[in-house]
Amino acid sequence: MSFFGRIREDIRTVVEKDPAARNGLEVLICYPGIWAQILHRPAHFLYNHNLKLLARIISQLARFFTGIEIHPGAKIGRRLFIDHGMGIVIGETTEIGDDCMLYQGVTLGGTGKDAGKRHPTLGNRVMVSSGAKVLGPFTVGDDAKIGSGAVVLKEVPAGCTVVGVPGRIVKGPRPITEEMDQVHLPDPVTREMEQLKKRIAKLEKMLNKYEERNGEEYESI
Repeated sequence: MSFFGRIREDIRTVVEKDPAARNGLEVLICYPGIWAQILHRPAHFLYNHNLKLLARIISQLARFFTGIEIHPGAKIGRRLFIDHGMGIVIGETTEIGDDCMLYQGVTLGGTGKDAGKRHPTLGNRVMVSSGAKVLGPFTVGDDAKIGSGAVVLKEVPAGCTVVGVPGRIVKGPRPITEEMDQVHLPDPVTREMEQLKKRIAKLEKMLNKYEERNGEEYESI
């Protein structure tokens, strides 16, 4: 697809997914995620042709104007939707599949100074919610969801939901949907507390039965 064809496709994606977007012109003028991607493409081209300094200059200009930092070496698929976008950081060896969604404050980063592949690979239709950090050279499978504020340090199977610090899988493979709900995700702490409450209630019931039985035995004596 041509450069301008990709821009039109990205704008359509935002209009379809964001209820606040009224029309394509508004998206083009007012959405920093669109401009971050527009500027990333020439930067990525220059980076691949060994003009790395010029590529970095363009990426830093994009960061200045949009608040979104995408390293020119990162590989980005089609129809990426960056919602709000302020504070997003995408590292050099990051790979992002098609139809993914990134919210503000997301980091797709590395864990140190290792050479080679050191940033994550996102499959298709992955959603990374506000403030989440995905750190390391592993894969997040197709249709996975990363909850707000999660810190993900290891591979995520396709279709799973991950929340918490460190990130834990709390929901197995789910149906493929277009939902953008980053709020109503399972809470592992709440779930564990509910399980503890049930366990305590069961133990109290057993203790009451034991006390009632022993009381009857003492009375008969």
